[in-house]
Amino acid sequence: IKHVEHQNTGNAWPIYPMYDFAHALGDAVEGITHSLCTLEFEDHRPLYDWCVDKVDLAGHPQLLQPLLDRGLPREAAKPRQIEFSRLNINYTVMSKRKLTTLVGEKLVDGWDDPRMPTLQGLRRRGYTPASLRLLVDRVGISKQNSLLDFSVLEGCLRDDLDAAAPRRMAVLEPLRLVLANLPEDHDETLVFSNHPKDENFGKREIPFSRELWIEREDFAEIPPKGFKRLIPGGEVRLRGAGIVRCDEVVKNDAGDVIELRGWLDPESRPGMQGAERKIKGTIHWVSAKHALAAEIRLYDRLFTVPDPDDESEGKTYQQYLNPESRKSVRGYVEPAAAAANAEQSFQFERTGYFVADRHDHRSDAPVFNRSVTLRDTWAAKA
Repeated sequence: IKHVEHQNTGNAWPIYPMYDFAHALGDAVEGITHSLCTLEFEDHRPLYDWCVDKVDLAGHPQLLQPLLDRGLPREAAKPRQIEFSRLNINYTVMSKRKLTTLVGEKLVDGWDDPRMPTLQGLRRRGYTPASLRLLVDRVGISKQNSLLDFSVLEGCLRDDLDAAAPRRMAVLEPLRLVLANLPEDHDETLVFSNHPKDENFGKREIPFSRELWIEREDFAEIPPKGFKRLIPGGEVRLRGAGIVRCDEVVKNDAGDVIELRGWLDPESRPGMQGAERKIKGTIHWVSAKHALAAEIRLYDRLFTVPDPDDESEGKTYQQYLNPESRKSVRGYVEPAAAAANAEQSFQFERTGYFVADRHDHRSDAPVFNRSVTLRDTWAAKA
């Protein structure tokens, strides 16, 4: 009994039923046939069944008359409670209390922060309904409590988007490459497939010019062993455009590389015989003249340890927050990526899967969230 004014009924009803009473009879009144809940309610099942059997709403319809008089349907039934284990995932927390604290203390950017294990967060991160159904199909239902590795969830998204996401090119850490043997006003259009495994996705046009943006990590002045991308005097294949050689490295006063100048082999253009010349490395690019600047948010796991709830070392879950779980970079995307609708997913070639942010993305100011990398980068760390 609670003498507190209710937001709906005022002071007319101060009696509030306990959970076990309300849960059981609420299910019975609504005609629920199977009440599914997690294992912690297994001990409550005898009381649940006792309330249902003793009141027997289905056998005593007169008890429902006040509801029927208000126009509600007669749906009373005898429900059955079934318990199953909770789906726990490592590198995150599932407690509503802890998630509320993360939001309340602004340790995350709200309930739909793409790092949060909420439906809104997963949606904004780019997780699709199909990927979540695939996860449930793979994990199944069990009565044994277990901790699912985060990589299983990521693997389901990769498998779904590998088949469903069109391909686009984007450069996250740009380095200018000037093709010095092309005219300054060189401007052409190349045709690319939207999906290498499915012709039904069609094709798109990508502009190509004398000056390009390439990934900074695709060039090494002093290459490590096994490096197969661009080096001074070396050749690499520009995806779908031809073979380029690096002839000059331009640096600023601090000694940082700010520009590469190279030569595009005119005999290696698409469709020419020289394009078949064997080259070890292939890199992606976007036209500096046509690409659009974009904010690209790189999300990662919210915590640095698999079990942030473990306080055996005297630390709380907040002390295990991953400072690298959200980074924002300014990159460039091809025009076809910038024109995407909100929540449209792509594979940025050689980089990962990304989704146009559902709130912030605009065609003239693109914003993309990284949904998942192409490979499990945490497996190598482990």
